[in-house]
Amino acid sequence: MASFHAEASESSNVDYTQRAQWLRAAVLGANDGLVSVASLMMGVGAVKPDAKAMLIAGFAGMVAGACSMAIGEFVSVYTQYDIQKAQLKRDRKQKNDMQSSHSAEEEEKLPNPLQAALASAIAFTVGAVIPLLSAVFIRDHKVRLGVVAAVASLTLVVFGGVGAVLGRTPVGKSAARVVVGGWMAMGITFGLTKLLGSKGL
Repeated sequence: MASFHAEASESSNVDYTQRAQWLRAAVLGANDGLVSVASLMMGVGAVKPDAKAMLIAGFAGMVAGACSMAIGEFVSVYTQYDIQKAQLKRDRKQKNDMQSSHSAEEEEKLPNPLQAALASAIAFTVGAVIPLLSAVFIRDHKVRLGVVAAVASLTLVVFGGVGAVLGRTPVGKSAARVVVGGWMAMGITFGLTKLLGSKGL
């Protein structure tokens, strides 16, 4: 019984701040991949009924987006790493040698830029591949557009819900924000591309 209470106490003391940092990279990366590629495919589909054009545009967007996410996350986290490491060095100079073991533990907790970059690229790719797969085997143009939009919307609900559950935030509000944001991105991209296409640009 005592061990049960101890486990319950440990679970209640989870560092949700640290978890939120990883969730931010994973959920935002997956959301960005899904919304970016789905919107890109919807935009191309607004002016070209060819499935090949949509898929090539989506694939290019997935590769470019994953690289961009990885590079951006690497630069951001490396900057954070340099700042924290410099602060540790300043703190170490102000403390006695008795504190060295504590400083070593703190160094181990420094962020890993390569790990963060890889995680962001993978998360983006996971999100981006979903609209691509949903459109591969559909020949009818209008049906393809509808399926991409529907699959993207359902996946956004899942992403928003999972992020809310793990971060202990309201599921409904979180999922709604993610879905509405995705709809706006896809709708604006589709509408503007359709407008430009109708003008013959």
